[in-house]
Amino acid sequence: MAVQVLIPTPLQKFTANEACVALEAGDVNALIEGLEGRFPGLKARLCDDTGKLRRFLNIYVNSEDIRFLDNQTTALRDGDEVSIVPAVAGG
Repeated sequence: MAVQVLIPTPLQKFTANEACVALEAGDVNALIEGLEGRFPGLKARLCDDTGKLRRFLNIYVNSEDIRFLDNQTTALRDGDEVSIVPAVAGG
C-alpha cells in the first residue's frame, strides 16, 4: 500500500492532470523526491534551491500540518494521506 498525495489544481499541469497520486515514501522528503522522479520539474515548484519547502506551501499528513510535526522529516506510513495546499492571500 502507498501514500496518497492530493495535488492542488495549480500543480496538476505538472502531474499530467492527476489530482491524486499514489507513491511509496518513508517521509516527506522521500515523497518530494518520488514526485520529482515521476513528474520531473515538480520539486522546483515545491522547494527552493536549498531543498526547503517554499513558504507559500503547506503540507498536511492526515490533516496534521507538518510544521507542527517534524517538517520535511515527518514519517509517512502506508495509507497516509498527504495534502499539498498552496497558501491563499488576498482581501
